[in-house]
Amino acid sequence: MNPRLAKHMDLLKPEGAYAVLSKAQSLEREGKDIIHLEIGQPDFPTPQHIVDAGIEALHNGKTKYNPPRGIPELRDALATYLNNSRNIDISAQHIAVTPSGKTAIYVAMMSVLEKGDEVMYPDPGFPTYRTLIDVLGCKGVPMPLQEKSGFSFDIDALEKDFSHKTKLIILNSPSNPTGGVIPDKDLARLIELVKDTDCWIMSDEIYTHIVYDANTSPSFYKNSDMHHRTILVDGFSKTYSMTGWRLGYVAVPESIINQVDYLLTHMVGCTATFTQYAGLAAVTGPTDQLDAMVAEFNKRRDYVVEALNDIPGITCQIPQGAFYVFPNISSYGMSSQKMANYLLEEAGVALLAGTDFGPHGEGYVRLSYATSLEDLQQGIERIKKALQKI
Repeated sequence: MNPRLAKHMDLLKPEGAYAVLSKAQSLEREGKDIIHLEIGQPDFPTPQHIVDAGIEALHNGKTKYNPPRGIPELRDALATYLNNSRNIDISAQHIAVTPSGKTAIYVAMMSVLEKGDEVMYPDPGFPTYRTLIDVLGCKGVPMPLQEKSGFSFDIDALEKDFSHKTKLIILNSPSNPTGGVIPDKDLARLIELVKDTDCWIMSDEIYTHIVYDANTSPSFYKNSDMHHRTILVDGFSKTYSMTGWRLGYVAVPESIINQVDYLLTHMVGCTATFTQYAGLAAVTGPTDQLDAMVAEFNKRRDYVVEALNDIPGITCQIPQGAFYVFPNISSYGMSSQKMANYLLEEAGVALLAGTDFGPHGEGYVRLSYATSLEDLQQGIERIKKALQKI
């Protein structure tokens, strides 16, 4: 008789993007040409000054353990960055560095949640949220993101479902998968809702630099009077095109930083030292390549939205941030998953079903425009031809 895994392991499922990538690569090995619009990874190289800093750190022997919260220089720099970008006043005592944004999410949720707690989370939303809610034995309360409100959540529905059992509300703005941004007026109502409660806020702001039309992304973390109940989650993957470096961080109330330190001690020991020196160069260095990347994303966004809206039966909102579009394909009478499978197999275009991000994603698909304009043009032309056959 074989020993059994823990029951919570049955709750783990593949993330849609990786599952589709695997299937697409299998088709490629069979000789099929695939346009990849499924992965949320900037196609730009990591800026050279960041790479150079990582290499220099390796040459200088920065390959040993460092404090579980991260090297002091990076924590100081992140505090300064947050102070300047959010108009707040925090110190390195609020910052802990993590080996990836996903680890930061895990640290945040594990720090404040107990079995049976209710967690309100965006749907459609980043699938890791729901997975961790289940693994931690909590009750998930989905907050529908609505196309009619620019894919912000329905604040009236949130107020209706909020209760004394709500222990955590998860925000992600700009959003994966929709590119939607939560407006200041909704954040203000949320503050009023939670200010006299025992509820925490986890604000995932990993796409905060990738916004368009001369806008800035409203940040929940700019509200200093909410810092005692807020955990900011961020990382370097999207902003600095550092997906493979695996570097993130949390900003937490100073009152819980020691417990976060202990959690990181036993989870990971510490984040790789040389990657933190690369991160330090990212935070303190020039932003010209970042600005150029966002400008290129802007051009791609405008092309993709216009091209998709020119296809009969598709409607596509203009995303305000991130690098995803979330077009409505419900008029074709196919489920999101069936449509995604059809476009992969018939058109050779890998994209994601809206339901990979939750039940409220039904009727939509997600395309990433973090790839070349040439691939986007070819991919959408293939989609158009395939849909003409339906």
